[in-house]
Amino acid sequence: MGRWTQYDEDEYRLPEGMKRVGYDADTAKYYFRDRDGTLWEGPEGAQFGEMRQVSNAPIALDDHDEHADDLEAAPSRADGYQPLASDPNQRGHFASSSSSHAYRMLFPFFLLIAVVLLLVIRLVYYGSRTDPKQPDASLCPGTSEAVLVHEGDTCWKLAQSRNRTVDELMLVNPGLDCNGLMPGQSVCLP
Repeated sequence: MGRWTQYDEDEYRLPEGMKRVGYDADTAKYYFRDRDGTLWEGPEGAQFGEMRQVSNAPIALDDHDEHADDLEAAPSRADGYQPLASDPNQRGHFASSSSSHAYRMLFPFFLLIAVVLLLVIRLVYYGSRTDPKQPDASLCPGTSEAVLVHEGDTCWKLAQSRNRTVDELMLVNPGLDCNGLMPGQSVCLP
């Protein structure tokens, strides 16, 4: 768990009226602006330290920009400078922020969940709809009918379902082992 204190805040570490306004990744320097609008540069590779005034920094744009009515237009200058989005005194180049970026990162996760749910639905729905194999009636002699043995069926129970005896069942099914009936096995009933 991280340790956070008020000493990590800019308000505590910076002189009064100074605000951090940007970071240049190429030079690894932080930039700060004071109340007067003067730009200051921090030491290379450090968030805080001895700051020096930047003499060749572009000046801040005044609030009466020609594109003041157009929120989408980013102010531009001849030297290519665009104000930082974190500077409260100036408009940034990202006028409208969109939260869709977070959803774009979660899209593969949601896609994976959808695929898994579709597979589960397919297995449950289509797995229960498969017809059990039909017994082969051509193997049964005469007027006897082929049925499938279900779990818990016995020779006596099968014979009683047609009001017959076990001996009559054995005559129609020569070689039937009543102790070895298996679910799904085909038996002829007289």
